[in-house]
Order: sequence, then C-alpha cells, then structure tokens
Amino acid sequence: METFPNSTVLDVFLNATLANQTAAENETYTYSTTPASAVPGNGTAGGGTHTDAAGDGLSWDDATWILTSSFIIFTMQSGFGLLECGNVSSKNEVNIMVKNAVDVLFGGLTYWMFGFGITFGMAPGTNAFCGVGDWFLDSDDEHMGVVFAKFIFQLSFATTSTTIVSGAMAERTKLNSYIVFSMLNTVVYIFPAHWVWAPNGFLYTMGVIDVAGTGAVHLCGASCGLVATLLLKPRVGRFDDEKGGGSPEMSSPTNVLLGTFMLWWGWLGFNCGSTYGIQGGKWKLAARSAVSTMLGSLGGGLVGVTYSYATKKGQFNVGDIVNGILGGLVSVTAICAIASPFGGLVIGSFGGLVADLGVPLLNYLKIDDPVGAVPVHGFAAIWGMLAVGLFALNDSLENFSFGRKGLLYGGGPYLLGVQLIAVVVIILWGAGISFVLLKLIDLTMGLRMSEEEEELGADICEHEIDQETDPYEEIQRYLTICGAKENKMAVPKNKMAADAEDDGKGTGREMAAAGETRGMFAIARALFQADKTDRPYTPNGIADGGTHSNDPINFDRNWILRRAMKEH
Repeated sequence: METFPNSTVLDVFLNATLANQTAAENETYTYSTTPASAVPGNGTAGGGTHTDAAGDGLSWDDATWILTSSFIIFTMQSGFGLLECGNVSSKNEVNIMVKNAVDVLFGGLTYWMFGFGITFGMAPGTNAFCGVGDWFLDSDDEHMGVVFAKFIFQLSFATTSTTIVSGAMAERTKLNSYIVFSMLNTVVYIFPAHWVWAPNGFLYTMGVIDVAGTGAVHLCGASCGLVATLLLKPRVGRFDDEKGGGSPEMSSPTNVLLGTFMLWWGWLGFNCGSTYGIQGGKWKLAARSAVSTMLGSLGGGLVGVTYSYATKKGQFNVGDIVNGILGGLVSVTAICAIASPFGGLVIGSFGGLVADLGVPLLNYLKIDDPVGAVPVHGFAAIWGMLAVGLFALNDSLENFSFGRKGLLYGGGPYLLGVQLIAVVVIILWGAGISFVLLKLIDLTMGLRMSEEEEELGADICEHEIDQETDPYEEIQRYLTICGAKENKMAVPKNKMAADAEDDGKGTGREMAAAGETRGMFAIARALFQADKTDRPYTPNGIADGGTHSNDPINFDRNWILRRAMKEH
C-alpha cells in the first residue's frame, strides 16, 4: 500500500479500507475439514510467512513452545486473584478468588463452544468482521498438534480479558450474575481478537500491530471494566468524605505483591509466547520480547517508586509501585517483539506513569475501581498501542511489523494512524457491547448486592465463610445493619417502600431477597457452629442479672432465630 508523509488519519483509514477490500477479493481459502488453526497466518503475531501446507509452519518444538507459554500464562489467574483479594477487604477475599475461577470455568467453556471459531474460523462466510466454523472445537489426528496447542494458548488470552473486568466489579457484584457475565464476556473479546490477529481481520489487513494483546486483551477488558464499575456505582461509603476518597487500605499488601510477581512471571509467557513458535527468526524475537518486557516493567516500576516517594511524602506506597510495574508491562505488550531495549524502557516508564496518574483521576471523578483495572489495563494500553506507531522497529526476520517502522525511526505517520484507529474501534466495541450485556443482566437478575450483603461481605453471604473470629460479633454487626435499615427489610408490606427509597446502590427487591434467603440464615448457621455459651441476651437493654447486658458473646441462639423468623 502506498502511503504519503502528509496523510491524515482519514486518508489512512480510507486507503486501508480500500486495501482491505482488495485483499478480501484476492484472498483464497481452503474450504475443507481442515481446522481453522491449521490455516496459514493464524498466529497471534502479525505478518509471519508460513509455508507448511499442514498449517502454520509449526513443528513439534514450536508446539512445545506454545504449550509451555500457555501453561505459564495460566498462572496469571492466580496472580490476578491474589492481587485483587489483597486489594479488597478481608470479608470479600474468598469471593474474589472464586470469581477468578469462574472466569476460567465459564469463560473457557464458551470460548471452546464458539469463541475460538469466531476468532479464527475460516469456513465459508468468514469475513473481515468475524470468523466462521470450528464450533465445539475438535481435530483430526493430522492437525491435532497445531489445533490444540493454538486453542490452549488463545484460551488463556480470552480468560485473562475477563479477569481484568472482575477487579473493576469487586466487592459489590452478585456471584450468580457474574457467572452469567463471564460466559457472555467471551463475545466482547473474540471479535477484536479476530480483527487484530486473523489474516483477514480488517485491522490486521490495515497493518495494525498488537503482538501480544495490549489492545485486543487489555484495552478491551478495561473498556468493559469501566462500563461495569459505572453501572454498579461506588461501594457503600466509598466517596463519603469531601475530598472524593482516597484508595481504601489494602487487606493484604503481601498478597498484592505476591500476585504481582506471579503476573510478572506470567507476562513473560504472554509476550514471548506470542512469537508463536521458535522456528526461523522467531526464537530471536522471543528473546527480544523477554528483554523489552523486563525493561518495560523495570521502567514502570521505577516510575512507580518515584511517584510514590514524591506524592506520599517520602513513603513507598505498595499500590503505586505495583500499578507502575503492571502499567509498564501492559504498555510494552503490543510492541514487545519489535522494540529496542531502550524503546521498551521508555514505553514502560510512560506506561507506569499513566497508570499511577489514572488512579487519582478516577478517584476525583468518583469512579470506584477497587484494583485500578481501568488505569492499568486501559490508560496504559492506549499509550502502548500508540507507542507502536512511534517506536516500532522494522522486523526483517518474520515481518511482524508488516514492513513498517515507527515515526521516531523515520517510518512516517501511517502506522501511528492505524494504531489510533484500532484504539478507538476497540474502546467503542468493548464499551458498547459490554454495556448491552451488563444492562440486560442487571434488568433480569440484578448486578449489585444489597447494602446489607455488601456491608456483611460476600464471603459469608455467598459462601458461608465467616472471616470473623467470633460469629457472635458478626451477628451483632448484622443486627445493627438491619436495625438501621429496618424499613428496607423483607417484610412484605415494606417492599414497595424499599423500592421507593432505593438509592441506586441495590434495589429493594435485592434487599428483600437477600434478607429472606441468605443474610440472616447464613449468619445463624455460623452462630450454631460456634462453641459459645447459650446465656440469654435481653434485646431491650435490661441486664441479665450481672455484667452481661448487651454482650454479643451472650446472644441466645433461639432468640436470634426467633427474631429472624419474625422479621422475615
């Protein structure tokens, strides 16, 4: 495609669209029983030359590299889980880990059913917008190695995109609603993945470069996460102070740091594995990916340390450091195989700064993102995609750069223009489709927990796990909450009043259902499991003959159940 130094973004778009149409007209596909993964050019890396008629030119050692990288990437689920549960309050940490498991269980199922086919299918009807075929993926003996290695690799990418969203929805989302969302979120991810990585995807044919998923995975996930946190609204009491609220205290900074190390390790598999093999010059590009990934994270982490020291009066805030590291990793992911070491360091440094600055920006706007998913995976991703247009090296080994190079290396504005188009398209798609899906779930099932459940914590309401050492104290806390919101409880005559007084933090219907089915009885069960005295408690404040008046340790269990039945 011929480009001119003074081309505008509109010119770039029109020229690329014309080229895309021409390419589609000239493209030939082999319509047979050959699976999509066996069609040349379907790796995540762009522009590679593949000559093996059996598939992507993959050998057994390529497949071993891909599978090993997939296993490493899968450990990122543990990293995300630890980081998220360390950021939220202890009463929700088990629920966060369960949601990370749900991402794999239900998101993985739908990706196998139809997600992989829409991303990489090459059956009749395949076009620049989506693939067709490979539903409920299987393979014959001849192509099995190529097909299954690629599927496992891509599955790890798909579940990672959903996990990003779980952090933005933390501490106030009902688990049953989140399960439905994790199944449907596959739809949000698979189309941008096709556009960027499939050989006939319209962004691919325009020359968009996203080696390991800064746009397709992280920006798409962050766009969905932003919509989710806006629909859910802030956690109870999150921005009650006049200053807009700082970040709540972490329940376990140690878990946050441990999760970061696991993500750091997994990111090497994420980026290096995206060379999609080690044949030819790919092993060299994998080595370059490792260097640029590490230097990007170092740059982001150093900026995080400096930012914290400068803004926290000489203190080294764990959140700032972690966000800097992760922002650096996100921003270098799109360019990892075609960035110089110095370029990786610069890109990662700016990525870390963007991520750290994004957290107070969201706080100022009173957008409640419990783990900083939007700044880290969204703001840093926008920078990372645009950085390709500035810092990309021309790849003469495997043509990952489509024969182009970044503006700072004399490559002209074309690459920067198409990267900008990709950013806009992915944000609009991710935000728009996720809004439709989440709104439908909210209208049918309800997304948000009731205020009572939120204050008690998802662990005891969803899983009957009491993090408190004394369940009697938990009972006292619950009754205090119920007393303060008595007119919103589940007495049938008050349901209409509860709906009328709803403040957007949970519907009256949800509060009623919660009070009737989970909150009180989960607490009561925990109470009966406790080895405590049955000395009666007098609710009217009259002493029971000694010093035990209103002592939560001396609750009478039958009185608790009687009150539960009376109120419900």
